[in-house]
Amino acid sequence: MLDAVTIEKGLASGGQILNTEQVDNYPGIPAVGGFDLGMKLREHADSLGAAFAEDEVVRLELAGDVKRVVCREAVYETRTVIIATGAHHRPLGVPGEERLVGAGVSYCATCDGAFFRNKVTAVVGGGDVAIGDAIFLSRMCKKVYVIHRRDELRGAKSLQEKLFGLPNVEMVWDSVVDEIRGDSRVEGLKISNKKTGETSELSVDGVFIAVGIMPEKDVYDGLLKTDAAGYIEASEDGATSVKGVFAAGDVRTKQLRQVITAVSDGANCITSVERYLAEQ
Repeated sequence: MLDAVTIEKGLASGGQILNTEQVDNYPGIPAVGGFDLGMKLREHADSLGAAFAEDEVVRLELAGDVKRVVCREAVYETRTVIIATGAHHRPLGVPGEERLVGAGVSYCATCDGAFFRNKVTAVVGGGDVAIGDAIFLSRMCKKVYVIHRRDELRGAKSLQEKLFGLPNVEMVWDSVVDEIRGDSRVEGLKISNKKTGETSELSVDGVFIAVGIMPEKDVYDGLLKTDAAGYIEASEDGATSVKGVFAAGDVRTKQLRQVITAVSDGANCITSVERYLAEQ
């Protein structure tokens, strides 16, 4: 019974899960494709009469009792705002990376993996996403290197066991990528061993970067209290440092960033909004 609108800048709802091949940790819906789960969530919201606007927020004006959400196509005035902008993939920041994005450099194995069928690829990272990407790529690539700066992975043990059992996956331990090389397309990587200091060349056709995520903070940067990484400081109730403004999902400070915690954030934020409005 709230007068609310959800502003989506993308063509489809779902955020990062749209680029996930399979989600298997959302209770009651096992082994569902990320895009399919996003559509199910959106369809449920639509069936309950939720309003959506396809637009891009360019500026937030959060001072005072009435906030202004300035978009490219329209301006919305509201008493409360829930920021759920999520996060995006962290780049390596090495020479050649930005220049070769889309020409062998990718941040989404499930999106671009098919372009590297029967080719040699590398995955950079050591968490669940990196391991999942390597497993996915091993099904179609001739060879997959996993480059990690430490001598052990950080991802789930069950995923590690599956990864280590794959014959076409090779681990490159204690190493970092110094440069992504190639003229019009990725041709190789310059890597260095952090323990020995030795450098070497690795010939690959593509590199998939999975070294973490960064909050989508452009619209709220400088307006709200954040941690050192830029995530909005908000507890379980979603309340931020500005009255009437709440944060949900990957954009807020939290221990675990998964679909189930984002969904619970949404429920908590709506409850907080109702309480805030009732107290005004």
